[in-house]
Amino acid sequence: MKNLDVIMAILLVVGGLNWGLVGFANFDLVATVLGAGTVLAKVVYILVGISALYQAVQWKAIQRRWVATAQA
Repeated sequence: MKNLDVIMAILLVVGGLNWGLVGFANFDLVATVLGAGTVLAKVVYILVGISALYQAVQWKAIQRRWVATAQA
């Protein structure tokens, strides 16, 4: 599960950086790299959204897993 936590965190960083670029410079990096409206770009957006839901729902469980690993 820890690997899934890391993957989801990476996706959230990608999404956050992309939204930051959209807000500051009106530049959508995902659309630029993968093509605006392409299936691949939509998959990235969906994965970022799923990772946000995962992090929100699993917040306490993720904390327990990481604290338990750090103490071991």
